Amino acid sequence: MPRNIAPTSQSTQSSQALRRFRVVFNAVRSHFKQVEKQVGLGGAQVWALSVIRDQPGIGMGQLAKSMDVHQSTASNLVRVLEHKELIRMNKDETDKRHVHLHVTPQAMALLTKVPGPFEGVLPAALDQLNPLTLQRLDQDLAELIALLRADETAGQLPLAHL
Repeated sequence: MPRNIAPTSQSTQSSQALRRFRVVFNAVRSHFKQVEKQVGLGGAQVWALSVIRDQPGIGMGQLAKSMDVHQSTASNLVRVLEHKELIRMNKDETDKRHVHLHVTPQAMALLTKVPGPFEGVLPAALDQLNPLTLQRLDQDLAELIALLRADETAGQLPLAHL
């Protein structure tokens, strides 16, 4: 539960906000480290596996959309998972450029060992915020991103890759 300490200056408020960002980043990092330690896969790989398990036959584009990542990122995840024999790809019969993804029994067994949530703790927590809080947070973060002059394409990288 956040403490309700009234900051006395802009500097104090900035320091408090920075500490809160550190807490959030540490929670995200700790979750992904725990996942990797338990199953030997990165968080984004586990998330991709869970999406493929939940949507058998999903295509590459839909996987990218489901994970809200760039298609090349999804393709790289799939390449690693296929190399580890955790998924199989079946070519579409009518258009050989399209593939249908399926998890293997080995992946199913691995997913039972993963401490959830599969998509990570931050997306799961954001989903629990009330809509007005989420809207305010989004607006405030957009302002911060503008001040940082940050590359917004980084928003399509899974947190587990940071």
